[in-house]
Amino acid sequence: MTRARGGGAVRVGLPTWAYLPAALGAAFLLLPLVSILAEIDWANFVPLITSESSRVALLLSLKTATASTAVCLLLGIPLALVLARGSFRGRSLLRALVLLPLVLPPVVGGIALLYTFGRQGLLGHQLEVIGLRIAFSTTAVVLAQAFVSLPFLVVSLEGSLRVAGREFEAVAATLGARPTTVLRRVTLPLVLPGLVSGTVLAFARALGEFGATITFAGSLQGVTRTLPLEIYLQRETDPDAAVALSLLLIVVAALIVLATRGRRIAGAL
Repeated sequence: MTRARGGGAVRVGLPTWAYLPAALGAAFLLLPLVSILAEIDWANFVPLITSESSRVALLLSLKTATASTAVCLLLGIPLALVLARGSFRGRSLLRALVLLPLVLPPVVGGIALLYTFGRQGLLGHQLEVIGLRIAFSTTAVVLAQAFVSLPFLVVSLEGSLRVAGREFEAVAATLGARPTTVLRRVTLPLVLPGLVSGTVLAFARALGEFGATITFAGSLQGVTRTLPLEIYLQRETDPDAAVALSLLLIVVAALIVLATRGRRIAGAL
């Protein structure tokens, strides 16, 4: 980075000492991934990731992650709008509670969902009366994934809403546009990069969800056994398959992260 100073330019750089801990941090994150690559049984890699149980688990993960991301969009967009633009007492407390799943152990989230939607839960008993059983079903997987993923969407979108230019919204309102029209025609296009990033991050988090899922939904093949659960079970019986599926999940997550970065770059242009 260069800044003008007097008649010349002064180059502003990082302290030399910062590179060593930065390198150690990068190594700490990357070496475990390299270790997985070293342990892959490449000769049997394709058969391992295309076995029937693996394909069923992957397909279920993609379906439930897509459904939970849709739930996050349905609930997260209004929630982010209220947190970013609303004015009411207790807003800071509400924000803290919304972000709580980010720091909760996933298994605690699963227990909380179980005592909410389980057969004897806060809402589960009433749902059972009308014939809806949620716990240990595919619906439970979607709810568990949405519970841990929703804060990612809210955080990303709320940040974009806070820096979006409100003058355009004010102009649209002055011209007679209703709040819903301003939201649809002005606000959402302005924060689209943040919305896309939050959506992709929510999908990625849902795809990798394990703790809340196994606690609230169990591990029934073809019903609730997503890819992370399949990896966990294969680790006990077929370590080669577990490593191969782990690499598959890493590749999918990496593609998602790269797609998010590409969207951010496009939004900055």
